[in-house]
Amino acid sequence: MRIKLEKFINSTYTQNFIMAVILFNAAILGLETSHYAMSRMGGLIILLDRLCLTIFVLELMIKIFVQRHRFVFNSWNCFDFVIVGISLVPGASEISVLRALRIFRLLRVVSVVPSLRRVVEAFILALPGMASVLLLTGIIFYIGAIIATNLYGPDFPQWFGTLGASLYTLFQVMTLESWSMGIVRPVIEAHPNAWLFFIPFILITAFAVMNLVVGLIVSTMQDAHSEEELAATDRYRDDIKARLERIEKAILEKK
Repeated sequence: MRIKLEKFINSTYTQNFIMAVILFNAAILGLETSHYAMSRMGGLIILLDRLCLTIFVLELMIKIFVQRHRFVFNSWNCFDFVIVGISLVPGASEISVLRALRIFRLLRVVSVVPSLRRVVEAFILALPGMASVLLLTGIIFYIGAIIATNLYGPDFPQWFGTLGASLYTLFQVMTLESWSMGIVRPVIEAHPNAWLFFIPFILITAFAVMNLVVGLIVSTMQDAHSEEELAATDRYRDDIKARLERIEKAILEKK
């Protein structure tokens, strides 16, 4: 029984069906935000949402029954359990925050699609390296905010009046969102040498440091992909070896 259920829950057809239900449920949750749709088909939409939730619960129950204690050692199983569990909290349909959090069911696509899992896993593996880069970025921001507050705070208190305001303004400058006409040019009109501060800051943060973060993630994804290819090659080699051994054994038995 357990073997059959395990084959069923891990089959490609079942995984594709679950992914289709996740996407369908995402569309249903989107319709719930429409007053027109709810006034016309509110009962049907709620019924379909509960049907999708029932399918997710059944899937988790089958996995728990099949995998037993192994279920909790799989991080993606725990992820699915938490996502589905949010919708099972008593009063979730009445509490607006919990009702809004049901859209996180769409994140279950990550656990179903292998390519998305690799992206998330690569991102997590890159976090230690990213922490060092983000720490460096924080130091640069802190230094820049102190300089900007001292130099431009008296003339532009709305942008650089306090350390917090300077940090937020410099973050906007780093994202290149209205940084020139909105912030830098007005400052340069009052302080002609201000470009000596802003241009190096943008070059260091927006181009150099942020590209380091992207490079770390890409490098980690490439390493993860290479490890997966090596593992697939090893599995293929072991499978061929096992088949050859079976063939050799069958030949010896015939002799």
